[in-house]
Amino acid sequence: MKRPINKNGITIHSAADFEGMRKAGKLAAEILDMIGEYVRPGVTTGELDQICHDFMIANNSVPATLGYRGYPKSSCISLNHVVCHGIPGEKIPSATSKNSKRKDDTIIDGDILNIDVTCIVDGWYGDNSRMYVAGKAKPYAKRLIQVTHDALMLGIEQAKPGNTFGDIGAAISEYAHKHNLSVVRDFCGHGIGAVFHSAPNVVHFGRWGKGPVIEEGMFFTIEPMLNLGKYDCEVLADNWTAITVDRKLSAQFEHTIGITENGAEIFTESPKGLFDQVLKS
Repeated sequence: MKRPINKNGITIHSAADFEGMRKAGKLAAEILDMIGEYVRPGVTTGELDQICHDFMIANNSVPATLGYRGYPKSSCISLNHVVCHGIPGEKIPSATSKNSKRKDDTIIDGDILNIDVTCIVDGWYGDNSRMYVAGKAKPYAKRLIQVTHDALMLGIEQAKPGNTFGDIGAAISEYAHKHNLSVVRDFCGHGIGAVFHSAPNVVHFGRWGKGPVIEEGMFFTIEPMLNLGKYDCEVLADNWTAITVDRKLSAQFEHTIGITENGAEIFTESPKGLFDQVLKS
């Protein structure tokens, strides 16, 4: 079905489309609700990915990342200084030249990790990520996670008709900088719906009142990545894994939303209220 596209190349969706996204978003959130109990020291990222994969298949969905542009897994799992697109099952890049505790892709006590899943349900894409802690996190790591979560929610508050995409970025970046954290600039949120990635690019830094105007019927993700150190990233030789250049910690939360006449509907809201479970522990 052909859908209207506005002057900025952004698709405008119907009420029926919202129904499709609610189903896809709900399943994506259920995957992340489910996987939390498996995140602990001693488990491997490959094992976590397999559990997510099996859950998607069992629930009649397709893992959107598997085979996407050559990506080999059904989720992205990014630990510590990995900003995004960490490949499960691959050896975790070390933050130091000497790390005797780390074995391959095994998670150790104190690791923080982002798990990012996208599932396709009846042709609609649900995209969602959140943070987890294996064992006990350091206070500065928990603070990073807290601020990243709160920055996302502040960005979502700005996602309503008549505001601009610059308002979303400004709300996120001002809050991050207030807490002496940097905002990653190399990656952004994106339009989504019956396709995985589309216009607009949703950057997480910006200026109030700038950028395209937000309209009812738009679907997109907001997924800020905040760093303890500099915002600069580098992509490893696998062409996917992005890490902080200074090897300091990074955190990310992501929701898929749809714009209604009153604001943002969060398609990926946790059915069990676990989206911010790390912050409550």
